[in-house]
Amino acid sequence: MRRDLALLMPGGKRGGSILPLLFFLAVAMLYPFAVGPDAQLLARTGGGVIWVAALLAAILPLDRLVAPDLEQGVFDQLALRGISEELALAVRMAAHWFSFAPLLLLATILAAALLSLDGETLRKVLLGLLAGTPGLAAIGVMIAALTAGLRGGVALSGLLLIPLAVPILIFGAGSLSRPDGAGIALAAAISLVLVAIAPFAGGAAIRAAREG
Repeated sequence: MRRDLALLMPGGKRGGSILPLLFFLAVAMLYPFAVGPDAQLLARTGGGVIWVAALLAAILPLDRLVAPDLEQGVFDQLALRGISEELALAVRMAAHWFSFAPLLLLATILAAALLSLDGETLRKVLLGLLAGTPGLAAIGVMIAALTAGLRGGVALSGLLLIPLAVPILIFGAGSLSRPDGAGIALAAAISLVLVAIAPFAGGAAIRAAREG
């Protein structure tokens, strides 16, 4: 965990983890220019824009999650030391979440001011992202393991992540139009399922890549 956090956190050796945050803020700043200064329109659509920006920002670091360690034989060394690929990817998934989700949640507060979101909408957006971002991290690690070593893996990762993340997006963004928290609860349930599945699917993919 210490190694993965040192690599993935902003300023880490692999760098680039600040890019999702910059992308997220860029979308929040540019959207008002695209739709105009209508505060009611921004408040009505801003929450959905934040969700879409968060989903797209999650694609950016996928090429650095698994492929470099697979090429350098890190997973082979861990296996020789008795550390399974599933455990290594579970830790990698947690480190990936810590590297982008807390910053994304803080950036959401700034984006809410740019998009004229009221306090209740901001609360729902934050709760939804808190419930949905573990699922995005799980999907990211799983897809990074599946596409590691493939030619054009970055583009393929993006194409795979978006449809898998759509259920989280639907329920998370849909909670903004509901008076109850059912959408957030469903997004959290989907995230829990993905967090449980991702290490096993990713571990199987890494073993298959080693055998290939």
